[in-house]
Amino acid sequence: MCGHDLIDAATKDRIAAFRAVTGRVSKSPFGADDQIGMLNLLRPETARALLRSSDAGKVIDLSVEIFAGMPTWTAGGEPPFQLWMTHTPDGTVVDDPVGVGPEQNRHVSWSADSMSMFTHTGTHFDSLNHFGYDGKIWNEFDAKDNLGSLRWTVAGADAIPPVIARGVLIDVAAFHGVDVLPDSYGITRDDLVGALARQGTDLRVGDVIAIRTGRGGVWPDPEAYLPREPGLTLDGARFLAEAGAATIGADNIALEQLPSQEEDNWMAVHTFLLAEAGVPIIEVFDLEELAAEQLYTYAFIGACLKIRGATAGPMRPLALPLVEA
Repeated sequence: MCGHDLIDAATKDRIAAFRAVTGRVSKSPFGADDQIGMLNLLRPETARALLRSSDAGKVIDLSVEIFAGMPTWTAGGEPPFQLWMTHTPDGTVVDDPVGVGPEQNRHVSWSADSMSMFTHTGTHFDSLNHFGYDGKIWNEFDAKDNLGSLRWTVAGADAIPPVIARGVLIDVAAFHGVDVLPDSYGITRDDLVGALARQGTDLRVGDVIAIRTGRGGVWPDPEAYLPREPGLTLDGARFLAEAGAATIGADNIALEQLPSQEEDNWMAVHTFLLAEAGVPIIEVFDLEELAAEQLYTYAFIGACLKIRGATAGPMRPLALPLVEA
């Protein structure tokens, strides 16, 4: 069911989690220049087969809406999402910003806006420069050599390729017979194995894994969605990384159990996945429609914004049902 025993030795050599050392960044098995980690496990032949066998007439949106006042990570002083108008139809009559006069401005109704946002707002990819150890990130890239005044020069959101892969929903909330997992519940290997067995779902190398805690069902209530998150434990994260996941995501904002149960690391799953295992993270999935339809495997299509050097890229991932086994 988990797929670990079916992974051949050559493939295991390319899965960094098998050689990860706790508290140390890993060298990439894909070479000294690698910036995308386990996304290298994606295969074009898999993408072609998935698109041939998927129903493009039914597209399930796995992203949340972005709006002022939405739940987002502000615990570290990060700014909330803001949107403001830069042009309005009546305002252009008064301002005449392009110098065409009041008659044209009354006739041509012009609206435009701007926004300000933390890159980790809404549904987004965490890139491999987001967390590391002792000033280094994945593949031993050192901040002294690769972090300027404005951005990282490596492993940013611009490096993350468009992803077409087999998507796998692991509905841990349903496995426990609840709508939402309890506050700060830690999702372990046993939870994941049990949920996969309940669903009759296997894991394969190169999968995009989405974990349902049920927090998506209370979106966008910040009091219900944000505090004391249920999420992955190190044990659970290691199980998925060793299964060959290309990326791992969830319907909460941190992916992992908060507060951390690791006394010396307040974001133990982030540091393990990003710095040790080279597995990018997707956060704030909307998984409720997939769960309601019990769509446990599907064609996943997702791409984040190519923001140069950014630690995250907002995205709008999609799921297409498979019409062939």
